[in-house]
Amino acid sequence: MTLDMQLFRHSRAFYVYVALHLLQAGHLSEQVSFMQKFKTEQETFWAESFGKAYIERNSSEQLYLSKVATWAKMLKSATGVKSILELGCNIGLNLKAIHGLNPDIQLQGVEINKDAANKAANMGIADIHQDTILNTLDSPPVDLSFTAGVLIHINPEYLDQVYANLVNLSKRYVLVAEYYNPSPMSIDYRGHKERLFKRDFAGELIDNYNLKLVDYGFVYKRDKWAPMDDITWFLLEK
Repeated sequence: MTLDMQLFRHSRAFYVYVALHLLQAGHLSEQVSFMQKFKTEQETFWAESFGKAYIERNSSEQLYLSKVATWAKMLKSATGVKSILELGCNIGLNLKAIHGLNPDIQLQGVEINKDAANKAANMGIADIHQDTILNTLDSPPVDLSFTAGVLIHINPEYLDQVYANLVNLSKRYVLVAEYYNPSPMSIDYRGHKERLFKRDFAGELIDNYNLKLVDYGFVYKRDKWAPMDDITWFLLEK
């Protein structure tokens, strides 16, 4: 390989050339078109390589077992639930845990990352749609809609749209399992700024949509039997 070719392969122009070649071959056009619809940096962040790395970090059997135990607690006060929708389902571990508890519940999920959405769909237990939850979602209402570790990564300026999806797509219950803080704050996330936001998500849903609090709890990372992130969950009802 000549020196000129070596320099070219390490230049930005080389990667532009490769991308254009793939576009002409039709391999990237669909995904690029999808990503052009994004409104925020946070959406692109999760749709691309960081979202793929998240898949590898959150695929363990221990995490799945912890989710089964956690969902048993979170659903204990939700009666008559026959259909559930998750906004931001990633590879579907929450949906898998719910299916393990009750395989008769009809499950749906929306996920921004293509690889994660494919993994979730391949389980064959839920109807999975690849989309950003910042869009107005149009699907039949379910008995319970939820997010788990997702609202914390949404640009605060667009939270109202996600709240609207949660409420409008639920016939009865809304559940949020997120990092809690009484007032809004932003913290670094794995070396990245403006990628993790804590606040009282449940309180805002209660105030803005006149929901009532049914149940709540805390999941602790030091739990000996079902450790997970330090998540606070809230079950709300219309």
